[in-house]
Amino acid sequence: MYKAVIIDDEEMARTLLNGMLAEYCKNVEVVDLCKDLPCGVKSIRKNKPDIVFLDIEMPGHSGLELLDFFDESEVDFSIIFVTAYNRYAIQAFKLSAVDYLLKPIETQDLIDAVSLFEKQKEKKQYNILKENLASPSKKIGLNNVSSISFVELDLILFFQADGSYTKVILKDGKTIIASKSLKHFENVLIGNSDFYRCHKSYIVNINHISEYIKSDGGSLRLGSHEIGISIDKVSILLEKMGL
Repeated sequence: MYKAVIIDDEEMARTLLNGMLAEYCKNVEVVDLCKDLPCGVKSIRKNKPDIVFLDIEMPGHSGLELLDFFDESEVDFSIIFVTAYNRYAIQAFKLSAVDYLLKPIETQDLIDAVSLFEKQKEKKQYNILKENLASPSKKIGLNNVSSISFVELDLILFFQADGSYTKVILKDGKTIIASKSLKHFENVLIGNSDFYRCHKSYIVNINHISEYIKSDGGSLRLGSHEIGISIDKVSILLEKMGL
């Protein structure tokens, strides 16, 4: 049984989430309902929860300030953000590899979030989420079985499909294997004009394309790499590059 604290300034939202957890997540026990961040901080210190369901937009304090009240050694709980942010800001959550629930909460989304918590149960660098919400997204969280790597988007040359995994090729020659599909990263990067899916197996950072090679069906050069481009993607890519 996992202990949970809910922090949300809306009484109805607290009550609804509490009821959903009681009905659909029997392995989660809500030990406190808190109306604001100071109340939530006191409750966390007292109850030592495993999970904190945290609203972001609250009077007085943003939920993003929660970890400012704790030393790093004290953060032995996971956070699942509950937010009404629009779909564009949600990209910041996806890029930061941080769990979130979008209001109004769907039952399956709640079940999936708790299930993911059970599988991972790891500390996360929520400061990356702060950065990505405060400004145009600069970093992306790359999950693998043992950790999350946070990488500057500008340092990525391209993403390459590798079955249900994705190889992330960096400017310095390093490769990171992420335990997400290429489709996942395509969805995460929606709205970011620097990245384009040029082939069923590749998403490229167009800022690092040094050459378009027309022969042999067409290919792109990025650093020391030469990768394929689908013929029907060429005109769109060239247009994105101002040609």
